[in-house]
Amino acid sequence: MIKVSVILPVYGVAQYIEKCAQSLLDQTLQDMEFIFVDDHGPDNSIDLVKQLIAGHTREHQFVFLKPEHNMGAGLARNYGIPHAQGEYLAFVDSDDWVEPRMFESLYNEAKKQGGSDLCYCQISKDYTDGQPSEILKNPEIASGPMTAESKRYFLTHYVSMFSTYIYKKEMVVRGELHFPESRSADDSFFITSALVMAQSMAHVDEPFYHYMIRPGSVTTTKDSVKYQRRLATFSSMMAFLKEKGVYEGNKDEIDFIYLKKGYFSSVFNYVSNSTEPKKTTLNEIRDELLRQVPDYAHNPYFKKKWSLRLLDMILRHCKGLAMKLIPVYVRKTNQVV
Repeated sequence: MIKVSVILPVYGVAQYIEKCAQSLLDQTLQDMEFIFVDDHGPDNSIDLVKQLIAGHTREHQFVFLKPEHNMGAGLARNYGIPHAQGEYLAFVDSDDWVEPRMFESLYNEAKKQGGSDLCYCQISKDYTDGQPSEILKNPEIASGPMTAESKRYFLTHYVSMFSTYIYKKEMVVRGELHFPESRSADDSFFITSALVMAQSMAHVDEPFYHYMIRPGSVTTTKDSVKYQRRLATFSSMMAFLKEKGVYEGNKDEIDFIYLKKGYFSSVFNYVSNSTEPKKTTLNEIRDELLRQVPDYAHNPYFKKKWSLRLLDMILRHCKGLAMKLIPVYVRKTNQVV
């Protein structure tokens, strides 16, 4: 029986993919499969993986898929899900790498808790320019069935790193969990949906996943219209959760996620990536907020967060000041926008 299926979209990562693939070969969990989705990249990434695993005792665990055309990372992951045979699913970006004990530790802990819907570890954010690594931690809640209180707490404090989790495939299929078409924040869409739908969770408090920050990567390349795709993703997320009938049960938490990761992050993204940001565009982004969460000012989590209330006030009344302060704040805090 395959215990964990790891799905990896592959596009233009020849410089890094061997380290990633080697970290999969080194996994201590034996009953696994590794699904590489060739997204029509411009280099020989897939060939490098095939050369690396040739003759290895785990060669048979590597599966290579190739859709008809380039899909982007999110849809490439969707493409891999129906092919996965594992009890649990995991997602690794092909320019990152993982510690040898990651999947054995997560799987064993999930099973120890009776087969949790989700099990996560922590993440190490590694920089290639010499900056020291950062450990990003999700909040700790009791392992096992999620109470209404623990779910509310986790939803309002989690770190959006979907690749640190394993997901019970039965939950993914039953809930029709997927990555959206828009090529921005698709990971936030997926993990938020999974957290809302999950009934149980476990965790291992170790940074097994290494998230690599490199100049020129998708997450660090300037893109003046990326904010539009981000807004589209979070609009789709709201519609999906409402369609599934799970929005009302966590309305305050989901609205707060939209406010932080949809609205404010889109503002930061737009201002930081534009040479001449315009007030009219900020108004358009705010109009979308009011369409999605018209009563956001009454959200209990927003009301407790003075920094967000201050930022909201500046954006409403002093847009010029906001457009000067945001790039400075982003640089000082090393935010990826």
